[in-house]
Amino acid sequence: MLDVGGESTRPGAARVSAADQISRVVPIIEAIRSHQDEHVSGIPISVDTTRAAVARAAIDAGADAINDVSGGTEDPELLAVAAASGAGLVLMHRAQAPPSDRYADEYQREPTYEGGVVAVVREFLQSQAERAIAAGIAPECLVVDPGLGFGKSVPQNLELLRAGRAMSTSDVPVYIGASRKRFVGRLSITGPSDPEDRLAGSIAATILGALAGAVLHRVHDVAEHVQALSVLAAWNEPEGRGVYLGSPCGPDTCG
Repeated sequence: MLDVGGESTRPGAARVSAADQISRVVPIIEAIRSHQDEHVSGIPISVDTTRAAVARAAIDAGADAINDVSGGTEDPELLAVAAASGAGLVLMHRAQAPPSDRYADEYQREPTYEGGVVAVVREFLQSQAERAIAAGIAPECLVVDPGLGFGKSVPQNLELLRAGRAMSTSDVPVYIGASRKRFVGRLSITGPSDPEDRLAGSIAATILGALAGAVLHRVHDVAEHVQALSVLAAWNEPEGRGVYLGSPCGPDTCG
């Protein structure tokens, strides 16, 4: 699946209006859907947005799913858009919006999560999944994401990565995005690092997340991660080919 977004979610990023997001993402989605190669035109697409208007426009243009990093909290209409369209929905936990956020290794004092980061994030994701179902979204169209790097310190990100499947107290699949994040660089490289230098650490984090039960993985270096996950699939199922398929939810059921 391709994840198309018109607003950066990195710490410190400025907000982008719904109109500007639409002007950025809709032409890309339309271009993919109209591509002459059916392998390109038929690929599943998610739109990375917290705004209902952007989600609606993207779905109208051909997107299959909504990736909401606010977990359905920023725009109350977004859940209704997902329910009406039958689109898939990723609900992520974040501590605060990007302008107020900071990188995982920049905290002088670890962010406070009463009862522990795993318990707090799990409770939030469960609550938001229940809200989504109450809004009319089919359970099989939901995915939850603990939000690695979003308002968590390096140790807290590791706790969430270890928790994996435990982030969901129901049958909702767990999705993680560790690729190229600052906490990965801090764990894998001595001293400062650029995002493109974090491939090996990203693959390691993704594999550890998969071992802990996550079944969907947001990555930048797709081919390399597919190879690594395919080896893990072969290890888990020695009789199989080892090709990693990941998601239990395809375009014939929901986005």
